[in-house]
Amino acid sequence: MQDLRISLVQGDTRWHDPAANRDYYGALVAPLAGATDLVVLPETFTSGFSNDAIDKAEGMDGPTVAWIRGQARLLDAVVTGSVQLRTAEGVFNRLLWAAPDGALAHYDKRHLFRYAGEHKRYAAGRERLCVELKGWRINPQVCYDLRFPVFCRNRYDVERPGAMDFDLQLFVANWPSARAHAWKTLLRARAIENLCYVAAVNRVGTDGNGLAYDGDSAVIDYLGLAQVEAHGREQVLTTTLSASALAAHRERFPAMLDADAFELRP
Repeated sequence: MQDLRISLVQGDTRWHDPAANRDYYGALVAPLAGATDLVVLPETFTSGFSNDAIDKAEGMDGPTVAWIRGQARLLDAVVTGSVQLRTAEGVFNRLLWAAPDGALAHYDKRHLFRYAGEHKRYAAGRERLCVELKGWRINPQVCYDLRFPVFCRNRYDVERPGAMDFDLQLFVANWPSARAHAWKTLLRARAIENLCYVAAVNRVGTDGNGLAYDGDSAVIDYLGLAQVEAHGREQVLTTTLSASALAAHRERFPAMLDADAFELRP
């Protein structure tokens, strides 16, 4: 593993306006070209979190997928964030992982937000995604997934002595300010219990449903301490994750060796 530069893009997503959001976020990330390895955008960054946005959901051959792949090439960095995407199986809240070489992976949000009726209109994903970047194993998840520690659990990899499923867990979100305490608390819990870094990006502003967002995007280290943290305004933060510090912590405090074994069912 090499040290990893990561950029959190905390923006005020425009409501139900994909073209405007592509322009908006494109301008925010442009200064990052050549200066970072990983750019993280919020959940549903082309529309805001809305059940009604399903009517304008694009396909994988649509303009937003082309845009995020183009941004990865321009920035020479991986770019990730989630959007509503339509497939033959339904519309998913799909996190895209676009690499500079043109490779594209995705993760479909597993836990749909019942409180807002997301489960009534969107299809749920099943499989976790783990991707590699500069030797880091990275597990990206979406918003409400944060509340489910079994699905988020990092496990010791018996086939790679000393290694775990992932070294960095990502969360992209539209998490309203009314539940900001839960957001901040759960991010720290995931980092501590999983012996990993956690990076999380939330939006700011007020959406078309009248919900306010404080942001509180952050990179949390393996001790649960904020390495960087943004608050209630548009902000782009870049920080570097230390591979050697993470390895030293896991060697010094190998709690993963005492963890319970379990099987995660679809």
